[in-house]
Amino acid sequence: MPELAELLSAFHQAMRCEAAVWTTTDGGSISLAAAAPPGGSAAAWHPVEANGPPATRPPGDGAPLVSPVPGLRRAWLVLGWSDASDELLQKYRSFLLPVVSHYLQSTLEVEHAANELAERYEEINLLYTITEELGRSLSLDETAATILSEVSETVGAQRGAILVIDRATATLQAVAALRVPVTAIPPIPLNDESSIAAAIFREQRPAIVDDTVPASPAESAFRRGTMLAVPITWTGPDKIAEPLGVIMLSARRSAQTFTAGDQKLVAAIATQIGTAIQNAQLVRVQLSQQRLVREMELAHDLQMLLLPRTEVVAPDAQVAARVVPAESVGGDFYNLFRLPGNRTGVMIADVSSHGYRAALIMALAMSASAIHAQAMTDPGATLAALLASLREELLTTEMFISVFYGVVDTASGTLQFANCGHPHAFLLHPSGAPSRLEATAPPLGLVEEPPGAATRAWGAEDTLLLFTDGVTDATDRLGARYGEEPVLEIASAHRHEDPQTLLARIFAGVSEFAADTVQRDDQTCVLLRTPRR
Repeated sequence: MPELAELLSAFHQAMRCEAAVWTTTDGGSISLAAAAPPGGSAAAWHPVEANGPPATRPPGDGAPLVSPVPGLRRAWLVLGWSDASDELLQKYRSFLLPVVSHYLQSTLEVEHAANELAERYEEINLLYTITEELGRSLSLDETAATILSEVSETVGAQRGAILVIDRATATLQAVAALRVPVTAIPPIPLNDESSIAAAIFREQRPAIVDDTVPASPAESAFRRGTMLAVPITWTGPDKIAEPLGVIMLSARRSAQTFTAGDQKLVAAIATQIGTAIQNAQLVRVQLSQQRLVREMELAHDLQMLLLPRTEVVAPDAQVAARVVPAESVGGDFYNLFRLPGNRTGVMIADVSSHGYRAALIMALAMSASAIHAQAMTDPGATLAALLASLREELLTTEMFISVFYGVVDTASGTLQFANCGHPHAFLLHPSGAPSRLEATAPPLGLVEEPPGAATRAWGAEDTLLLFTDGVTDATDRLGARYGEEPVLEIASAHRHEDPQTLLARIFAGVSEFAADTVQRDDQTCVLLRTPRR
């Protein structure tokens, strides 16, 4: 915990009082997290019982003062004896305790968010593979085999099968299997009481089945030891989940049982497997490209659900935002953050290219930005951390991101921002021309240069106007480009209207110019205004 060590070091230099923080490890033992100075009495302190609770000792005779730190993480603040009076030492403790508690809580939240991001990344990669397979194959057997292989590799299963409902015979029939021919798996009646697959399909709930549960003869070919079974569903236009089958996984490579995390991951993508199966069945019936329509709609809905609601920053700010992908999914996104001190963060970004590859980077960037924005106060540092999180993905995909991130602080009347190659960022004042917010660094992924930050004055009637180049690059039937000036003219002429009304006027202007012309790039616009205090 280098930041905590720096804090304690600064405290020691200022107050000449030794300080240390001890925390519990995952195994339950107590270890030193940070100390200043490193070899002082506070750093040397250790509980009398190695695994027992530490004693809180009053100062005196050189003994340190030990205080439990409030919070979810078990920790203790230790102050070494100094020449200070007892009263002053108590003041030191009163000052440090809330600071250390806040820091430990923040690091715990960051750790949890990082774990969630890693799990989400795994799900997105798996979803991306499934979607690619849908675009290549017209065969249900080929699609199911690829999906089963990818899912099994992800959770380390060496045997498994995908069973799909045949409603005509009321049986589950294997369409894909690992290490066993599909023909070796007989149809399983839905009323088979000895079948785990039939029970999972009937009850529509995932389960980890212990190896002490007897194996059904129909499932013995693909079952070895503990088995993970998850129902496969597909949600139609009526929003009702339709059961399609079951995915069964066993013989885990590590010889350990499946975990709740494995179950969560497979359950999270089971609906996408259902969509894949449904699409493949539609292709077999229709023999046309209409097989992708529903999947694309679901992907669009999923991407739109990733975008935050504008109300998340109310009442500190009024926000209006809209994203119009050029395809069903795209690479534009915005994000909103409620920050400490009644500050409001707003981000807009444009991933180069569009479609599924850009959508994957977009989802990763949104998740990472949510973590870094809460952990850092400086917009430049936030974007630098975002670049570090995405560097490998941007390098392998040869993509880059133009991104603007601003933090509005109404208390100090400032807008602090970092602009990585995003050209369309403006500050609208109650009077006068829109003021462009200049770039402070190239787009993320182009160079290793850390983004800088800049500051502008912020007034109660000011409006932040952000949009992507899909708006300015909109074309009409003759190929003429819409440009930036019409957007700024509309924004200037109607700057006193509420953000939602102004946003509608901007998109109405683009729509009127482009008419029914198909656009080649995603269009995104965000407006932010803070209420008068």
